[in-house]
Amino acid sequence: MKKNILKQAGSIQSRRKFLSLIGAGSATAMTFSTSNLTAASLKPSSTQYLASKDKTDDLIYMSAVKLSEMIRTKKVSSVELTQAYIDRIEDVNYHLNAVVMQCFDRAMDEAKAADAALKKKQLMGPLHGVPMTLKDSFEAEGVISTGGTLGRIDYVGKKDATVLARMRNNGAILIGKTNTPEFTLAGGGMRGVRTTGNIIYGLSKNPYDLTRGTSGSSGGAGSIVAAGGSGFDIGTDWGGSVRLPSSTNGIAGLKPTSVRCPRTGHIVDYGGVFDSWQQPGPMARRVEDLIMLTPLMSGPDGMDAAVVPMPWPDPALIDIKKLKVAFYPSNLIADTAEETQNTIRQAAKWMEEAGAEVNEDMPLEIFTELGEIRRELVAGDGWAFLKRAGDLHGSKTLSESIQNRLDNGNPISADRYSELLTLQDKNRSRMLQWFQKYDVILCPTTATPAEEIDQGIGSEWTSSKPGASYCGPYNTTGWPVTVVRADSNGALPVGVQCVAHPWREDVSLAVAQYLESRSGGWRKPMI
Repeated sequence: MKKNILKQAGSIQSRRKFLSLIGAGSATAMTFSTSNLTAASLKPSSTQYLASKDKTDDLIYMSAVKLSEMIRTKKVSSVELTQAYIDRIEDVNYHLNAVVMQCFDRAMDEAKAADAALKKKQLMGPLHGVPMTLKDSFEAEGVISTGGTLGRIDYVGKKDATVLARMRNNGAILIGKTNTPEFTLAGGGMRGVRTTGNIIYGLSKNPYDLTRGTSGSSGGAGSIVAAGGSGFDIGTDWGGSVRLPSSTNGIAGLKPTSVRCPRTGHIVDYGGVFDSWQQPGPMARRVEDLIMLTPLMSGPDGMDAAVVPMPWPDPALIDIKKLKVAFYPSNLIADTAEETQNTIRQAAKWMEEAGAEVNEDMPLEIFTELGEIRRELVAGDGWAFLKRAGDLHGSKTLSESIQNRLDNGNPISADRYSELLTLQDKNRSRMLQWFQKYDVILCPTTATPAEEIDQGIGSEWTSSKPGASYCGPYNTTGWPVTVVRADSNGALPVGVQCVAHPWREDVSLAVAQYLESRSGGWRKPMI
């Protein structure tokens, strides 16, 4: 059922043409209702009350889908669950420094209200009474929301970011904000460290090994979700910032297709040269939670003008054995650990055992060029966009890693900048043409499992490090990517990227859920 997108013309009212335009590839076809293209698709419906497959029997480690079932069937109250997560945060956060701002009193009040509403058979939605945390780069009404920058050290949010508002409108309860680097773009914030951190709250740690980093920039989210301190979190992904901490903390995370979810209320929101690189995405212990959460987050909000009202395809309709899979254990750019490569090979073998057509393949030349273009573009204005962000939020002192970039930045010419944007789009087209042979790509998320935090001056993470080469290309293309833990009981987690065609989150999530069923996915950390 392969179609060449370049040959399509005319109206998209033809179902076959419409499927081709969203990158249907050779995957199982879907049927979409035109009603799904409206804001009505954001409202709770019976189809969003998923049946959980989670076998976990410890309350704080259950999937959000299972927790929502238990609350609706009154097997646990929202008050009991919220208190359990508060207790867990108070137990482990001293070690992890993952939750940097709490709103426990308000959360308990909302939990009591949720239980009272349920007694009256008033259900807010599929997240009724389920506690969550939120990356501190999102604004939250009535809660200090710093984005890791000193100019907002005591800034109290005036309005919920769109994705948070949609979670709360569907019944979720915010219990705290999670750590992020300054503007989500400062690495560890301090030179020589390899973890999420900033000059307000300090460094976050990995629950599987406290000497190891969380990756970033949604590192606090990855750490506390993995440790059972939250039902789920919402991060953002500009260059791997959902996927990297999902991989190194052993949880599941989704970077949706570019412009599926609004960026409104995020400290680096919409607009500008890098607009299409940034997407909010859910982070949870189980893939089934990503399936429930993403459609609730999606669709236009009347503010983020780039967001497209695309339908949400059902992963349950995907037949794994009919998929065509490309995989690469190494991109030949990064020095990739053998355990990481073996994890990808095992995932490819599992897909083959399921009946999928599997080939080792990779467009190395395009990857290399995309990486080079991306690195030159991001520093092309001499990092002036970071200086503007500091000025906008009144930050007179910036993170050391940001200041180092500003001090050493060398702007390129406007002519070269324009040329790079053209080259980027040409390579996006080349990537899409190469991908027509396949439905999904399996590859590493990062070159190694979680690294030691204390790396030493000169070794800090930057966008030029080859370890970033696994994630960046898929921000440039805008394709959806799910990460799921798939290692064989290693001491440190290793996540696999499941990359699909534009708007085909169903394929990405279905593959990730299958791999989760084979590997076991998230596993309880020692802490």
